[in-house]
Amino acid sequence: MSEEMTSPPRRRSRFRMVMWVIFAGIVLLFLLNALFPDLDFSTEERIALIRVEGVILDAQQTIGELKRYGDNPLVKAVVLRIDSPGGGVVPSQEIHDAVKRIREKQSKLVIASMGTVAASGGYYIAAATDRIVANPGTLTGSIGVIMELANVEGLMKKIGVESVVVKSGAHKDLGSPFRAMNLEDRTILQNVMDDVHSQFIEAVAAGRSLDIKTVRALADGRIFTGRQAKAAKLVDELGDLNDAIKLAADMAGLEGEPRVVEPRKRFSLRDLIEGRLGGILPNLQLETGVRLKYLMAF
Repeated sequence: MSEEMTSPPRRRSRFRMVMWVIFAGIVLLFLLNALFPDLDFSTEERIALIRVEGVILDAQQTIGELKRYGDNPLVKAVVLRIDSPGGGVVPSQEIHDAVKRIREKQSKLVIASMGTVAASGGYYIAAATDRIVANPGTLTGSIGVIMELANVEGLMKKIGVESVVVKSGAHKDLGSPFRAMNLEDRTILQNVMDDVHSQFIEAVAAGRSLDIKTVRALADGRIFTGRQAKAAKLVDELGDLNDAIKLAADMAGLEGEPRVVEPRKRFSLRDLIEGRLGGILPNLQLETGVRLKYLMAF
């Protein structure tokens, strides 16, 4: 009688212990995935795949991924999958420089694979790689700089609002949307644009081993298909992502089917909220001041 009474509690105790072990295991896996998303105990040589997608607004994530794979001796080559119309001048330049660093200082092979679009800042990044592979229908090029400024002076007068500006220098309100741009303002901004444009041209000429004059003739903001870009020597080969990976493996001396690894996206509550609300709430962003962009206008 005593054994019959104690047996069920023992079974319940063992069941609870098993459930706690399973729960602890799940929590441990979650923490490992959150803290070490790229944890890998394999010793197999591999190709790293890094994606640059959408408008380029910040470079830190891509730079971090490049550095991590650049420091990994098992990574023999990096494929940059670029599907971007470009973006800010500075983040595009920062990623470009990061690509050059892992090529020159860490002796890593870097191949660019162009997706639907790899233009302006997207092409600026690709120009720093060892080889560029584009699909025949990829939109690329758009070597140029754009600055978009709004002028709401007429609207403010219409609704009876007056802008009052107190400044310490004649050009402190350069690019202000509250007054018309004069000739001197335009000259200053154009000089800035020309310098940043020259930086783009020089980067392409150096990366593609082309003459400055040749690049300048192509750098009027026009776009090219992948096939046209190949004819203009802005692209090396035509092919898709798999072709780029195979090229990287061949150039790195890897035999057989190469193992491909890429960063796993960390869980972000902010990204989740923004993703959920993005389709519901309008994206209201008012850009003020002077902003230079390596961006394909569309």
